Amino acid sequence: MGTIETIINGKVATLLFFHPSSNSFPSTLLQQLTKEINALGNNKSISVIVLKSSGTGAFCAGASFDELLSVSNFEEGSQFFSGFANVINAIRKCPKLIIGRIHGKAVGGGVGLAAACDYSFACTKSEIKLSEIAIGIGPFVIEPAVSRKIGKTAMSEMTLNPTAWKSSKWAFEKGLYSELFETIEELDFRLEEYTKELSSYNEEALFEMKKVLWEGTSHWENLLYERASISGKLVLSDFTKKALEKFKK
Repeated sequence: MGTIETIINGKVATLLFFHPSSNSFPSTLLQQLTKEINALGNNKSISVIVLKSSGTGAFCAGASFDELLSVSNFEEGSQFFSGFANVINAIRKCPKLIIGRIHGKAVGGGVGLAAACDYSFACTKSEIKLSEIAIGIGPFVIEPAVSRKIGKTAMSEMTLNPTAWKSSKWAFEKGLYSELFETIEELDFRLEEYTKELSSYNEEALFEMKKVLWEGTSHWENLLYERASISGKLVLSDFTKKALEKFKK
């Protein structure tokens, strides 16, 4: 089922997620991640959160294909995709700055998580892909977060070419990644240095800056769930069921 773990060092909390299927997300793990982001947002002893995943492979493979295949009705589908809406809204409303550690490839919802972070570090192997159209759905829930970072044109370029990987350099140039490194070791050294410095700043100023960064997104409170309903309907199609089976094989 995967795990969510929080490690606190000084004023920096590291939120670590893991799933054996390339750090993908079933609904239970999305619920746990949302709950933990909300809890850390209320923790007065920290001022910065690092979002990272386990291992040296993929950062996040997005939605769990096993769970998508098990969806049998519209309510189940909408509820599952609302899990990603919950996480993105939790990040958006969290009073702490959230720093992404994108050590490997990100697909679908994983790209959405990276885009939702306030600042992000990545490696040269951290390629990205939005593959949803190829399986009969679309990146509807995460689109606002992705477009906010890289723009609608770049987002559509990814979405309408769902089998092609975009390089980490492309993602960096478009603004998805804030800093790029050759190795994980170099990334982690800089990440520790950066978060230590960031957490030493005036917490009130950081909080006010967080609000500025997310200005104009209050409508996401409804928009992301409307988008989840679109995905919840499309995931029931024969096209999507067959495509998911093919991708699993």
